[in-house]
Amino acid sequence: MAYVFTMMASPVGELTLVASDEGLAAILWENDDPARVRLTPRARADDHPVLMETARQLAAYFAGERTRFELPLDFHGTDFQKRVWAALLAIPFGETRSYAQIARAIGAPTASRAVGAANGRNPISIVAPCHRVIGASGALTGFAGGLDAKRHLLRLEGIDIAA
Repeated sequence: MAYVFTMMASPVGELTLVASDEGLAAILWENDDPARVRLTPRARADDHPVLMETARQLAAYFAGERTRFELPLDFHGTDFQKRVWAALLAIPFGETRSYAQIARAIGAPTASRAVGAANGRNPISIVAPCHRVIGASGALTGFAGGLDAKRHLLRLEGIDIAA
């Protein structure tokens, strides 16, 4: 499968937006681990309709003008990962969930650690809001974009987590 990309400046660093013919396939962080989301070679396509619309919606989100994304998504992962990522899409703007809550939501109540691993491999950060998943104690936990970016996104959504 061929992928195209564009770059976008944001308040949480430069983002790489990646699309396929099916839809948005990834939003990668400036210092993302290349092994976290593996995609075939990509060509730059700043005028790709999905990438342009993603950039427009992300800009509105960062400006506080959008609380929900309406984009075609092209997730690639295991069936379990896709169930976790679908659960992320169900977390409302301005709310958080714990890994255990996600595990219960997908019918795997003892799979909190596996949910954490799948959450960490979420290829479509921000749009599939993995930043809204926090530890059971309410503490911030790992995030591909870094904890400062996670805190920024949560605060943008009206959630203030100090830890």
